Amino acid sequence: MLQLNAIGIVLIVLALIHIGFPRYFNWETELRTLTLINRQMMEVHTLFIAITVLLMGICCCTSAHELITTPLGRRIAFGFFIFWVIRLLVQLFGYSPVLWKGKTFETTIHVIFLLLWTYISMVFLAVALPGMF
Repeated sequence: MLQLNAIGIVLIVLALIHIGFPRYFNWETELRTLTLINRQMMEVHTLFIAITVLLMGICCCTSAHELITTPLGRRIAFGFFIFWVIRLLVQLFGYSPVLWKGKTFETTIHVIFLLLWTYISMVFLAVALPGMF
């Protein structure tokens, strides 16, 4: 349960960090060249990813026992595993190495997220399939 609570806190913080994305990534300037639909899709999808991550975090913090001990909880944990393992694959193959290779800060962040997505995925898999680990 402790690991799910810790993951829950990390996910809540990660969701809240999304609030700063527009300013940090200079979306006012960077997205200006996009069509209105593409710009708004970027903004809306970022909002809904943040909400999804926030709700996962809240679920982990408030319902860790149920995730671990009930069949429905284990199914939800398996769904979370699928979400995060896909996120891990996107981290590995979806971002061009040009964005991080040879750049100390960006490489550090890339590696941290690889480790974080792996850890989160494996914890959810362990919860979903308790006899496996």
